[in-house]
Amino acid sequence: MGLTLTEKILKAHLVEGEFVKGNEIGIKIDQTLTQDATGTMAYLEFEAMGVPRVKTERSVAYIDHNTLQSGFENADDHRFIGSVAKKHGIYFSRPGNGICHQVHLERFGVPGKTLIGSDSHTPTGGGIGMIAIGAGGLDVAVAMGGGAYYITYPKVVKVNLTGKLNSWVAAKDVILEVLRRMSVKGGVGKVIEYCGEGVKTLSVPERATITNMGAELGATTSIFPSDEITREFLKAQEREEVWVELKADDDAVYDEVIEINLSELAPMAACPHSPDNIKSATELEGMKIDQVCIGSCTNSSLLDMLKVAHILKGKTVHPDVSLSIAPGSKQVLNMLAKNGALSIMIDAGARILESACGPCIGMGQSPNSKGISLRTFNRNFEGRSGTKDGQIYLVSPELAAASAVAGVLVDPRGLGDMPEFKLPEVFEINDNMIVPPVDEKDMDSVEILRGPNIKPFPTTTPLDDSIEAACSLKVGDNITTDHIMPAGAKILPLRSNIPAISKHCFAVCDEAFPERALSLGKSIIVGGSNYGQGSSREHAALAPLYLGVKAVLVKSFARIHRANLINAGILPLTFVNEADYDKISQGDILELADVRKNVIDGITKLCVVNKTTGAEIPVLCELTGRTKDIVLAGGLLDYTRESLK
Repeated sequence: MGLTLTEKILKAHLVEGEFVKGNEIGIKIDQTLTQDATGTMAYLEFEAMGVPRVKTERSVAYIDHNTLQSGFENADDHRFIGSVAKKHGIYFSRPGNGICHQVHLERFGVPGKTLIGSDSHTPTGGGIGMIAIGAGGLDVAVAMGGGAYYITYPKVVKVNLTGKLNSWVAAKDVILEVLRRMSVKGGVGKVIEYCGEGVKTLSVPERATITNMGAELGATTSIFPSDEITREFLKAQEREEVWVELKADDDAVYDEVIEINLSELAPMAACPHSPDNIKSATELEGMKIDQVCIGSCTNSSLLDMLKVAHILKGKTVHPDVSLSIAPGSKQVLNMLAKNGALSIMIDAGARILESACGPCIGMGQSPNSKGISLRTFNRNFEGRSGTKDGQIYLVSPELAAASAVAGVLVDPRGLGDMPEFKLPEVFEINDNMIVPPVDEKDMDSVEILRGPNIKPFPTTTPLDDSIEAACSLKVGDNITTDHIMPAGAKILPLRSNIPAISKHCFAVCDEAFPERALSLGKSIIVGGSNYGQGSSREHAALAPLYLGVKAVLVKSFARIHRANLINAGILPLTFVNEADYDKISQGDILELADVRKNVIDGITKLCVVNKTTGAEIPVLCELTGRTKDIVLAGGLLDYTRESLK
């Protein structure tokens, strides 16, 4: 029986565990990346481990999220990250060099290697055949220190692509179709592997768009084979020497197969407020729009930008529409400037933003009240744009550009035949905005630069013998990390200051939560299904930790957030019977008796007693040997510190 591509790479990197579906395995990590919204905390954690130099093949620190410097906080964090990178063996991508996933694909990604990043869209690297996984900052810190990264051995879903995309139908429409079929929960515990003759019709940037937004499926990662198209891309980036051919065996066995004929796809949009709320462009055509934003790690490649420039050439953005464009990297921006495409965009009336995440994380360009905004991004969660009642639609660059001119949502297939867009044989290569680390012999001379906004990691304690605490908050299904720990220009600068950022925890759901949780001293949060979907931000676990949350009891968890709760020493619990969710109200006193002993003994079925009502509620506490030890120790930092002694 042959192997899938996923299995081949995972087996080559296996350091602990057995290849049994559902079992935990530890894999060696070749590369890591961080961005500045999560990176400061990750490097504080790395420092706390006491490892002098990273042990990966390549670690890169990017500045791409908190680039709006309206106060000292972001600039101080950038200086801190730059100094840590220089000292500890990490490459530093300076502000303005571009979005981490776009730059990593261009300059650092290697087929067949493993990559984890403190950003949920790290699976972008699957576009060139990497096992690239989003993770919490603490997991990344451990990997930089030489530790393994642990995942549940995944199911592998084969998406068999046939045919070829028609004119003005985009890679974005491929992943929207997958989301339409699988939903934002459908990828949990799975790797999505793209195969079939249709793969050969997609460029690396198009593949990267698809793997990038696979994060919205809840999948562990997504991956394409590494073939001649991959080779051509790497050769154009002057990195052909890292190329290797990678593909699944012909007789590989998959857990699930999805068939997609690219020729049958049409332009689509994800409607408010979920990436799987899909409608066709024809259903929405004629809808008046207020704003268009083009960019993000999903759709900011040179290929995307050339298509946008073609559509805008000789035209003017509709007077009722604000159009902003953010090329994904300095390389892309520079090439647009040199080939005239940037001038076309400016002539049309586009507002050119720096090469950074920007509006995708609510960092500027918030729409007007109740404004309808078409965005080429990956998430449209309520309030994420910075406008609470903003109506965000996720679309392709082609649909976005055509609609910006029309003033209403239009099907781009009305543009007629699409010219052939080809990637250049050679990209503009200039890595002068990437600062290499100093030699190991010089590292002691590097001073770490800390600003006053940088605070230590929150205090952790070993798991209590028993937990008796109030339910400080009860929330529903599909709670995102944007609900738990919002992004945006006002809050993101506090990412290195957990006491300050915790004041905004769950503000979208209940503005009184932070003060209530602090006053309680310790508490338990209750939630619905798919709790914690979205970003990899570990702050969504660290802020509740600081506020005294001891356990989170839900119907089901999103993968990364559950891991982050464990890393923070917060007990992750799920209802045995989902109907028992209704037996708890906010304010009820909940008790987990002898919880430490039960966890030590490996008992997975526990009982939560609602002391307010008398109800006894069976819950699952599914911890393996390693995750059990992490929770008992009080979190991954304490566990790792003990392991390194």
